[in-house]
Amino acid sequence: MILEVFKEHNIQTDTLAGKDISVSTAQRYWTCYGHVEQFIKEVYKEDDLRLKDIDHQFITRFEFFLKTVRECNHNSALKYINNFKKIIRIAIANQWIDRNPFYNYKVQFETVERDFLTEDEVQTLTEKNLHLDRLDLVRDMFVFCCYTGLAYADVEKLTMTDITKGIDGDKWIRIKRTKTNTPSSIPLLPVAEAIIEKYEDHPKVKTGKCLIPVFSNQKSNAFLKEIALMCGITKSLTTHLARHTFATTITLTNGVPIESISKMLGHKSLRTTQHYAKIVDRKVSDDMKVLKGKLEAKSKKNENDPGKVINKEVIKKKEDI
Repeated sequence: MILEVFKEHNIQTDTLAGKDISVSTAQRYWTCYGHVEQFIKEVYKEDDLRLKDIDHQFITRFEFFLKTVRECNHNSALKYINNFKKIIRIAIANQWIDRNPFYNYKVQFETVERDFLTEDEVQTLTEKNLHLDRLDLVRDMFVFCCYTGLAYADVEKLTMTDITKGIDGDKWIRIKRTKTNTPSSIPLLPVAEAIIEKYEDHPKVKTGKCLIPVFSNQKSNAFLKEIALMCGITKSLTTHLARHTFATTITLTNGVPIESISKMLGHKSLRTTQHYAKIVDRKVSDDMKVLKGKLEAKSKKNENDPGKVINKEVIKKKEDI
């Protein structure tokens, strides 16, 4: 039965949460389980269905259910479809079903334009005088993420043992990402280092529990909305927006190769990094100025080359004839 197998999978996944997979991924499987359970009850009027009853129509109707009844956007709906697809793969591997209901079903995610802060907005946010300690802390955490590219979950578990001496003799952050368990190595920039030093006497930091004391992700995002309003920033500030800002404004715009950015973000492929790192207008402008300078230098060299001048005169004479 579908829900029976799904539940067994989720129980096993829970034991691996925080080890082989992230806690949020484990929770997502339970959310998907709830959606499938509701879908079967409301559409098929059953408490459960046999795995052999799953067909192409079941998949397409489930997608429609997610988008209408559950009001999921396109990409969210497809993520749940992918969660459910794993249960089908388990069934096929165990020969509980002899055909794949996902055959001829294509998952195509829509491209999402990821927002980020500009250099001026980061500067405004950094220099803003905030009178409340809670806002000051959240701002510092956000700016720290802007200059390290770390996600909230990674900052939350960061400790002094994660700071090591790099190949250049400077301080580096070396961790395994919470979400993907992939290694991430990030040279510590002065702004990020100053924030660490600011909180080194904090009680939680002194006990070695953390490097930067943080609120919950939900509270942090709520406080960031207040900070954005105070700074005159109209973009929707979230803890993850800082990661986008690091990839785009702090690194790519300043000429850091995308391969290095991918390594620091702990991505498994460049394709993932390309979703974060946009080529902004200023970078295009700077690159074209370099090209313009090279072309002008070549033009002047040709003008000073006697052979080139003679060739021009010969061409002009031919044109006159």
